[in-house]
Amino acid sequence: MDLRKLKTLIDLVSDSNISELEITEAEGKVRIVKTAPVAAGVMTYAQPMMQMPQQQAAPVAAAAPAAPVVPVETGHVVKSPMVGTFYRANTPGAKPLADVGQQVKVGEALCIIEAMKIMNEIDSDVAGTVTKVLVDNGQAVEYGQPLFIIE
Repeated sequence: MDLRKLKTLIDLVSDSNISELEITEAEGKVRIVKTAPVAAGVMTYAQPMMQMPQQQAAPVAAAAPAAPVVPVETGHVVKSPMVGTFYRANTPGAKPLADVGQQVKVGEALCIIEAMKIMNEIDSDVAGTVTKVLVDNGQAVEYGQPLFIIE
């Protein structure tokens, strides 16, 4: 196949919405496949990269200040069972289903998570007192994200 003809076919595939072109002629067969563009800054390698030997860091003369200690939450953590939007009440402006200081029983509704236009009540799996609400009303939540602390 002529090189100019091949270049024209490559340009045709790159400028069109087709992802693959295969042409068979008497001289041979040509197959052109368009792949997704590589994101900027992303590089792929055919072989694994070798690691450079690490040098030992010189000892620091003065100790760096310690990072602030984050208090560890005590109690039972109620986590989101799904991805969606967190709501504290059944309807806008209504009283929250669960608030700090409120006693809850096993199976009692704590909040609502809207997922795909379906309102899902999230129930308490332990009995106790709600000590902390970790998510703001109307905030998007992820699967496994902590929602409440119950002691």
